[in-house]
Amino acid sequence: MVLLQDRGKAPTTPRPHPCLNFIVVAGSLALTFVLLAHSWFPDVAGFGLIVDSGLIWLGALIPVLGVLAIAARRKHLAVAVLVPAVIWSLLFVPGLLPLAWSAPPGSANSLTVVSQNLKAQSGTAAQSAKSLAATGAQVVALQEIDGAAQGPVTAELQQHYGYSYRIGTVGLWSSYPILNAQPQGLGLGWNRALSADLDTPGGLVRIYVIHAASARPSDHAERDTMLANLSDTIAADPSKRIIAVGDFNAASTDRHFSALTNLLSEPAQDQGLAGFTWPATPFPVTRLDHILQRGLSATSNSVLTSGASDHLAIRTSFNL
Repeated sequence: MVLLQDRGKAPTTPRPHPCLNFIVVAGSLALTFVLLAHSWFPDVAGFGLIVDSGLIWLGALIPVLGVLAIAARRKHLAVAVLVPAVIWSLLFVPGLLPLAWSAPPGSANSLTVVSQNLKAQSGTAAQSAKSLAATGAQVVALQEIDGAAQGPVTAELQQHYGYSYRIGTVGLWSSYPILNAQPQGLGLGWNRALSADLDTPGGLVRIYVIHAASARPSDHAERDTMLANLSDTIAADPSKRIIAVGDFNAASTDRHFSALTNLLSEPAQDQGLAGFTWPATPFPVTRLDHILQRGLSATSNSVLTSGASDHLAIRTSFNL
């Protein structure tokens, strides 16, 4: 009896498209390079500013590369995708973890600061001031207080705070005495920042309230000047406890912001994630408003809506 062999063709695995291999490997290498060396990119036509500001969002490309690696059916491509995934995680995940996981309990000597860019001509500056005072903060820092808003904001906050200092469109209100208050031109020739000492029950706390100049892809030189001069000022400041708060018009990953984060630290958010503050609607995509500190322990840090500003407000509490 003769057995007949099955002459049919054995099923074959579809060959992966060679373009997928190249796309995944090249994409992974390019993404890794951008994550690690974005500050080296020349800022031509605002390209550097755009890359710096959107750096955290490049993580969205990692799942795309992962899907392409699966489609390519090559195990080594998973390793290629893993490299930018690890780099992105090391850069951003620690700052995305909830502060509530590691924050110390609040102490009797504590300080809560709220801050917001009110947005000139928003028409709701007094409403913002009222809601910020209602948070129970001992300190309110405001930016972009236009001429029409100065009277209503002052009238609202003086009901809650016994001390204040305002220069230009930047203001500070406090439950504690304000000492040594002075404007900070920071190299611009006009004042968009101030500094003062807060005489708290736990001792003096130096505070800087900043409204950095606008940053647009084609024009951010004045903002860069302010940030550089602020870094120099804080580096020379002998104060043991410092808070720098306001609208810095710079994302946390901006190359011109890094000099500040080398001197001061920013706490994570209470519930995690990045704490984006701008634009307030339809949804924020970057964090331009910051609170940086030295010599203090943050117990809480969050963002909140206040008025009709295009910036969300920030609220942070510290143990003194």
